[in-house]
Amino acid sequence: MQPLPQLHTAHLLPVLDQHLQQVISSLREPEWELPTVAPRWSVRDVALHLLDGNLRTLSMLRDGHFADSGPASPAYPDVVQYLNALNADWVAVGQRLSPAVITWLLEVSGVAYCNYMASLEPQAPAVFSVAWAGEEQSLNWFHVDREYTEKWHHQQQLRLAVGQEAPLLTRELYHPFLATCVRALPHHYRHTEAPAGTTLRFHVNGPAGDTWYLRRVAEAWELGQAYTGPVETSVELAGNAAWRLFMKSLPAHEAAEHLHVEGSPDLAQPLYSVTAVMA
Repeated sequence: MQPLPQLHTAHLLPVLDQHLQQVISSLREPEWELPTVAPRWSVRDVALHLLDGNLRTLSMLRDGHFADSGPASPAYPDVVQYLNALNADWVAVGQRLSPAVITWLLEVSGVAYCNYMASLEPQAPAVFSVAWAGEEQSLNWFHVDREYTEKWHHQQQLRLAVGQEAPLLTRELYHPFLATCVRALPHHYRHTEAPAGTTLRFHVNGPAGDTWYLRRVAEAWELGQAYTGPVETSVELAGNAAWRLFMKSLPAHEAAEHLHVEGSPDLAQPLYSVTAVMA
């Protein structure tokens, strides 16, 4: 089995921004208030969250301005609680901004954000680790990939709400999202016991899909591709539903409609709760 190569997505962030400008510029006033799959968030709220991501990254990582002491501890639940509070505060304040102002601020800050992300040395240590992958220290290439998944899925949330999903489902844009999200699997399976050598085949179908293999090695799981040995369980996931599964927007009872399992159902069970986002 071949280990996964490093993935570099900084060059795709401006492409995402172009698509974002296209979709939000096309919205009629009532569409800004439509609900999204993000709990309690409207299209406006998701757009505000994307803006927050730009401004927070530039302020903290580019300019070194950290406004407070951060979460109560590095523990995952404390970090999630802290981020949720930050997100909610910004969205509440942003309600006073008009759609035109939000669109303008996203355009201006997006250029600076993309330039900053492109300036990062891929092999240098990142300021923030990719915790959902179980890392305590990450390199910048993975940090940028994590940021890409954030930008991709929040834009897709608002696109889903207004019926304009297709532009982000091309292989150019969707496959890097999936190839980043699957890196959550070894950490997510850390409490799943199985004999050494046990292998799960995970396939996402559709034009942007791919196949990955999760194999038990000693006391851990490893992820790779191009595996030719036997598999205990094979799982196929509908491509148009995969992003919602990884982003906790697909409840388990709905996920079952999009997952086809052959082999041990127990080995596939953790997939119903996989998470590639801080939530």
